[in-house]
Amino acid sequence: MTDIEYIEKTVEEEKNRILEANDQIWKFAELPFQENRSAKLLCSLLKESGFSVETGLAGIPTCFTGTFSFGTGKPVVGILGEYDALSGLSQEAGVPVKKEEEEGAPGHGCGHCALGTGSLAAAIAVKKYLEEFKKDGTVIYFGCPAEEGAGSKQFMARAGMFDDVDFVYTWHPATANQVDPMHSNAIMGANFYFKGLSSHAGATPYLGRSALDSVELMSVGCNYLREHVIPEARIHYAYIDAGGTAPNVVQDHATVRYEVRAPYVSQVKELYERVVNVAKGAAMMTGTTMESELAMAFTEYIPNIALAGVADECMKEIGAPKWTDEDYSLARQFLETYNEQTQVMIRNEIAARYGDDRVEEILEKPLDSEIHYFDPSKIRLEAGSTDVGDVGYAVPTLNINVATCCVGNVGHTWQMTAQSCSPLAHKGLLTAAKVMALASVRTMERPEVIEAAKAEVRKRNGGKYTCPLPDSVKPPLDTY
Repeated sequence: MTDIEYIEKTVEEEKNRILEANDQIWKFAELPFQENRSAKLLCSLLKESGFSVETGLAGIPTCFTGTFSFGTGKPVVGILGEYDALSGLSQEAGVPVKKEEEEGAPGHGCGHCALGTGSLAAAIAVKKYLEEFKKDGTVIYFGCPAEEGAGSKQFMARAGMFDDVDFVYTWHPATANQVDPMHSNAIMGANFYFKGLSSHAGATPYLGRSALDSVELMSVGCNYLREHVIPEARIHYAYIDAGGTAPNVVQDHATVRYEVRAPYVSQVKELYERVVNVAKGAAMMTGTTMESELAMAFTEYIPNIALAGVADECMKEIGAPKWTDEDYSLARQFLETYNEQTQVMIRNEIAARYGDDRVEEILEKPLDSEIHYFDPSKIRLEAGSTDVGDVGYAVPTLNINVATCCVGNVGHTWQMTAQSCSPLAHKGLLTAAKVMALASVRTMERPEVIEAAKAEVRKRNGGKYTCPLPDSVKPPLDTY
């Protein structure tokens, strides 16, 4: 039996319990750092499959690993899993009509239920392959919480969890099937706490010092700052505490959260310091005090070219998910739920990817049924960020994308939540598992690829991973 035949057979044998796990985690829909039931379920499945499990790692209760070694235990492959949900995206499963399961509850609007379970299936397949063919090696499933929050992988990398790993594969639910060609932005985020003096806003406002004024002035300063940063940079904010609801009381406390993005972590650090200075200025103008608490930072993700060559080969051999007419019909219904402006954007995206002459064809069957080849000359910057970048600065790392939803689908929406517990996600996550498992076992047998992949990382990180967060910053389990 060939490697691909064995991998495909093994994933299919695990199919029922993996899909059941996806649907359970989808129902749990737990927010960042709160994924207790999801982590427990994944750990249970790892133990049942013969992995040794360690929990509560890197200072995070829901961070864990599942490890299996055979023979010498070398080389070591890591497979990343995520399982956190997003707030306010509750939605009934597989229903192409906005319909909350539970009002205001979280939902898997980024498909991390599928990400975590697809990666689990891949790890199990690699483990069984090593046993069946008596191959030396180790496979580690990394349970990574809070990607949608302050992240965990930078804390995991800082704790040395990837130090003895030779290479890492991961994946993400997507609208297309391809080795991810994106260079993601680095990001830093902090809470800014302002303290002032309360007073009667009508009788004695001159005795008060408004923390809310400080936050508002910080926003003004950051808005002016936007003109004087590189075009790719982004500055986001959200009011965490507006200081109360009584207009006739001068607010003596207020908190705002800022996040800044740029293509490289060095650029983000410089931009973050400028934002801190704006906050200091706002406090000076209002006679308040300010403390900033740096809580999150991700290094940029850039695809590892050496690993991409292997994964691209495996994607071509495994192929795209096998969609049915029922799948295409469901995808069309989801596609039709988007407003006119989004529909125009989707048509433009289809034309760019498939060609102008295929727009109507793809709209009729709006699920990606092709493999799009990876071209290292066409890696492009995207606006988003991911803590996978920190893994990539510690060890060779590659992300693949596999379709789990309709072409043109917008992430972080109720539509994505609904599709993440449907036949579309089921087929996509099983396909991703096969690709990652096949890429893992083939990379393990190609030492020249592993060395080339490591050389890329050394060139990028200067020979050592440096966490963008100082050691004093702990995982913000309750504050982010």
